[in-house]
Amino acid sequence: MVQGTTSDAGKSTLVAGLCRVLYRSGVAVAPFKPQNMALNAAVTEDGGEIGRAQAVQAMAAGLQPHTDMNPVLLKPNSDTGCQVIIHGRVQGNQEASTYHEYKKVAMQAVLQSYQRLKQQYDCVMVEGAGSPAEVNLRANDIANMGFAEAVDCPVILVADIDKGGVFAHLVGTLALLSESEQARVIGFVINKFRGDIALLQPGLDWLEQRTGKPVIGVLPYMHDLHLEAEDAVASGNTKKTDIQLTIIVPLLPHIANHTDFDALRLHPQVDLKFVRLNEPVPSADLIILPGSKNVRGDLAALRKHGWETMIARHLRYGGKLLGICGGFQMLGQQLHDPLALEGEAGSSKGLGWLEMETTLENYKQLKQVSGKLAFADAGLQGYEIHMGVSAGPALESPVHLVNDRAEGARSEDGQVAGSYIHGLFDHPQACAAWLQWAGVSSQVNYDYTQLREQSLTQLADSLRKHLNWSALAPYLPEGFSPN
Repeated sequence: MVQGTTSDAGKSTLVAGLCRVLYRSGVAVAPFKPQNMALNAAVTEDGGEIGRAQAVQAMAAGLQPHTDMNPVLLKPNSDTGCQVIIHGRVQGNQEASTYHEYKKVAMQAVLQSYQRLKQQYDCVMVEGAGSPAEVNLRANDIANMGFAEAVDCPVILVADIDKGGVFAHLVGTLALLSESEQARVIGFVINKFRGDIALLQPGLDWLEQRTGKPVIGVLPYMHDLHLEAEDAVASGNTKKTDIQLTIIVPLLPHIANHTDFDALRLHPQVDLKFVRLNEPVPSADLIILPGSKNVRGDLAALRKHGWETMIARHLRYGGKLLGICGGFQMLGQQLHDPLALEGEAGSSKGLGWLEMETTLENYKQLKQVSGKLAFADAGLQGYEIHMGVSAGPALESPVHLVNDRAEGARSEDGQVAGSYIHGLFDHPQACAAWLQWAGVSSQVNYDYTQLREQSLTQLADSLRKHLNWSALAPYLPEGFSPN
């Protein structure tokens, strides 16, 4: 099990890399995260949903994502509440205080999934959540040491040196664990190191002497590593010299599946910016309204900060507008939530750019889809995760033909479009077609899925070089040798 001193310490990345190293060596390995709190999700082969990070780890292990890889998924829809998903299926909304007691039930789902994976695979690579030293969450813990203790799992503790205070993070975290929990920590991994390792060595020696635990590895900062984030929004673009399209995406309070935009953010001809609602809005060729876990609430936030007026001006000057999932729903005339699934029951006026209305229903639609674009000769693969059902004349002009049905909508003038499909830009043909619609005239060859595979290979090569595999050998399948 990989646990971290903080959120975003490198747990997801380290588990993905370990899965790829073992997979390349012929080991049947599966990723596992007992409990995940994230708004980036993926649809699994068994028709459920799990955290996006576990889907990437499954790819690293040469597997299709399965709900057993992340049996408990929490999707926040307010500051104190979240949608609870067990084994890929929605169980309802709960406040944090209520869920704290519900964890006893959730733990049973966690142990069931873990046992199934353990029976099927040579090795299960487990990822913790947040930090095991969050003492206020220790009771009924199912995400970190509570799980490790229940199944007698050895633990690697990882910390991000790029944030500063790495020795305090590691020593302090260890000190806040119980004696039995401290005993199961087999060593430390320091992540994102830059510079001369010789200058770090005195600190490593001190750390090992102070704790009695070995430093299993110091991983270098990998500037060109591109893997979908578990929850944090990626920032910054790589240096580009042939930008043909500028895209802005409003950073909604409850933005969901922002990994949809990784493929565009890394595209050599695209300048994509996430813009906070209270920031000045730069000019752009295309505005994309992203997914949301609270569509009516996020639409109200857009209006509050003047985005409705700004979008109207953008369209008057010839810009394009695309909505994905929740963003697609915002483009219609009305949004109805009669069952109070995402907040207070009621209806909201949409932006009105597409002639349709959306009603949130209790059943969540989870689909892996494939097909083609309706306005271009291009293939498409993606997935749907939504509780809304849309209806209206706008749907008679679809943007996709998937799974033998029409999907999405496009305005009569072709300036505004929307779709429920996530991962629109991951498929190279679909990405090229959508960029052509947005205004890119001549395109370079670009395949995001290939870039992701290259990153997994690069990550595995780095782990193979920088981890002490002799220290890990007692906890890995017998005879394992990293390739």
